[in-house]
Amino acid sequence: MKVVTLVAVVGLAAGCGAKPTASSTASGGSSGSASGGSASGKALNACMVLDTGGVDDRSFNQSSWAGLQAANKQNPNIKISYVSSNSQNDYTPNLQAEVNKGCDTIIAVGGLMSDAVKSVAAQHPKSHFAEIDAPPSGANVYGLQYNTAQGAFLGGYLAAATTKSGKVATFGGLNIPPVTIYMDGFWEGVQYYNKTKGKNVAVLGWDEKNQKGGTFAQSFTDQNKGRSISQAFVQQGADVIFPVAGGTGLGAGAAAQASNGKVSVLWVDTDGCVSAAQYCPYFVSSVTKNLTDSVTQYALQAASGTFPSGSYIGTLKNNGTGLSPFHQFDSKIPANVKSELDQVKADITSGKIQITSPSQPK
Repeated sequence: MKVVTLVAVVGLAAGCGAKPTASSTASGGSSGSASGGSASGKALNACMVLDTGGVDDRSFNQSSWAGLQAANKQNPNIKISYVSSNSQNDYTPNLQAEVNKGCDTIIAVGGLMSDAVKSVAAQHPKSHFAEIDAPPSGANVYGLQYNTAQGAFLGGYLAAATTKSGKVATFGGLNIPPVTIYMDGFWEGVQYYNKTKGKNVAVLGWDEKNQKGGTFAQSFTDQNKGRSISQAFVQQGADVIFPVAGGTGLGAGAAAQASNGKVSVLWVDTDGCVSAAQYCPYFVSSVTKNLTDSVTQYALQAASGTFPSGSYIGTLKNNGTGLSPFHQFDSKIPANVKSELDQVKADITSGKIQITSPSQPK
């Protein structure tokens, strides 16, 4: 278990829809307090329990923590801290320790923590909790969920439109809904491209119709495993790879780098060219999950005196998910593909395109 304290500086725009609304301000650190900006709203001790992988995992931990950093920057009255989990055995002790510390709200990062959050929250009904990638499990638990199948559908369409080999691939960290929802959307996006274009692009590593199959690294931190899985896909002919595996996915970036540009990667959760810039030349785009903004808005509203209740669901419509800029690939993506992606996004938002992933939040 690792606790860190620091004064931090990150600010990102706010994100939408059913998200909590607030009139406060933001910034962040690790397990501690931060300052900056102009104070508004009540004092709030906002604590975060991270999943394994560390605060700099280039993925969901890092993005979630950035949300509290942004909240502190906007409102210095929000004192922020985090505690890291080295394994799943740390979840309950970490959550309990944050309650004992007197945190006003405790934000748990990751659906794997749902049982621990439910148990600890039930034991402390006067404490406030929020959990990322899980529905609310009690009256004092706010759910932050994301329909990333929508963003990943766009990613699958993009991968199918840009592959030269006719084969694309995806793999996950673990076979759990917050992971497979991305893989489902990616798979569906490829199928939609095939249907509308009369093509037959193959997806290696996942088939939505077989939820118990697929390729998984069994880790969110093992970069060597991510690289070996990616290299196996490359040997099978894949030239676009979509890793849904946190830090493990960095191995896909290494495999793409070793291919001398023959393989590209579709990153996940964050804009890869920002969070894993060393592999930006190989990132065609990223399927984003707007953890940062939704965490920011949760903390700001809590500091305003009203803790959000129920659940926030991020979608394409409210910018809770989507595709990042193409960065170094921008000139390589044909104008017609960009236009088609805009239309597919509009059709998903309007309901014309129905996504069928069983892992979509309700």
